[in-house]
Formats: sequence, C-alpha cells, structure tokens
Amino acid sequence: MIIQRAKSWRGDNGSSSMSVERELGMSLLDIQDLSAGYNNTPVVHGLSLIVREREIVAILGPNGAGKTTTLLSISGLTEIQSGSIHVLGTQPDRRHPHRLAHAGLAHVPEDRGLFSSLTVSENLELGTTTRAAAKQTVLGEVMDWFPALGPLMAKRCGYLSGGEQQMLALARALVGKPKLLMVDEMSLGLAPLIVENLMRRLRIIADDSGVGVILVEQHVKAALEVADTANVLVHGRVAWTGPAKWLAESPDLLREAYLGQEENRK
Repeated sequence: MIIQRAKSWRGDNGSSSMSVERELGMSLLDIQDLSAGYNNTPVVHGLSLIVREREIVAILGPNGAGKTTTLLSISGLTEIQSGSIHVLGTQPDRRHPHRLAHAGLAHVPEDRGLFSSLTVSENLELGTTTRAAAKQTVLGEVMDWFPALGPLMAKRCGYLSGGEQQMLALARALVGKPKLLMVDEMSLGLAPLIVENLMRRLRIIADDSGVGVILVEQHVKAALEVADTANVLVHGRVAWTGPAKWLAESPDLLREAYLGQEENRK
C-alpha cells in the first residue's frame, strides 16, 4: 500500500479538519508521455499521469488546455500519436471503447449525459450493470451517498435542479460499481455551496468505495480541497504536478502554475 498525506475536506459546519493519512491502493491508470488529439493533430503533449485506488487526481487548467481530451484519450475516443495508456489492466481501443466500461471505467461528461424525459429511477436503471438480485443492494449503497435523490425517484430528470442533476449523474455512474471514475467539470453552472457539497461527497465516495477519481475542474479551490494530487495543464502540457495541498496552500505557486505560461506568451 502507498500512504499519502492529503488535506481532508471541510466538515458540514464549514470548518476544515486536520490533514489525514490516506491509504492508496493499486494503480488503476498509468499514462506515460502521452501525445493525443484529433485528425493527426496532437492536443495533449507528453502527459504522464498515475491514479490509484482511493485517490482523487485533479486536472486543472484554462479552457482549451487539453483536459477533456485527456479524459477522451483514456476512454479510447481520440488518436494516440505517441506514449502509452494502461487503464484497469488494458489499453484503450478506439474500435471497442465499451470494453473499458465493462472493465470498470465510468465517465461523467460535462453535459452530464442524462435523459431528461426519463425519471430519476429510470436513469439509474440504465447505469446498473449488476444482476437483478444485487441491484437493490448496489442502489442502496449509492443512495446512502445521495439521500436527496430518494424523494425524487419518480420525477423526470428534466425537472430537476442543476445540483440534483449532477447528483444523479454521479449516482448513475456509481451504480455500475466502477473502479475508476472520471468527472468532467462537475461545478459547471452550479452555486458555490452546491459545488462544495458535491466535492465533499466525492471525497467520501473515494474513501468509502476505493474508487479512483480523475476530476477535471475549473473550480480550482474546491477541487484542491478534496484532491490528493493536482496536475495543471496549459496548452496541452503539464505546467505543474504534485500534492494538491501544496498548490492549495501557496497562491504564488498556483498563480505561476496556472497563469505563468499564459503570461509568457504576452
């Protein structure tokens, strides 16, 4: 086991707890020197990234930095020009991307990917991959993380608030019992308090279930409070990588990592 010291999330009373030691398990994702993109044009250059069980890895950076392209590359939906990706014991295959879903990869896209005309219950049913006898057990575990969805099971998704839809998107991904969860821009369009609540829940989910999480996020402060490791992408390249708490506790370091290459281009 790898022991990594990480900054813990805020409690429900708004106060920050002490830093805790978190046991990180086996490697779920290993990317080495990846260059990937579209139509023979790389968007991501020389990216290396490792994600382990119970670890939340934040990928930060401005729009167009290559964050979503990184997730799509892991899912096998982009062209890999060079380097390697090993995810859940296999390699992405553009011809058969569904195989990674069966292996335990789940992806919550930026648009959440929900079916607005279906109910909450029906959306969750679509994400369930377990046998009928085990479905209620799995659903019960997920609902413990998102109890607010309980009274909404018969409500159509299109009538949910933004925060409720994001909870449902996460819940639908989790009923499939993934080993590696990718979440793209969870905070998009949501109020700060809702974002903080969802981030706390994501931290709890990683700790409780052992799932590894890749969190692509524009809400830098909230992401750094729950992440173990942070990577800042600028123009498709890694501008900074290291413990998330280092970046969270150093405004100058964050400014240099996040804006330094932008400023150098002016």
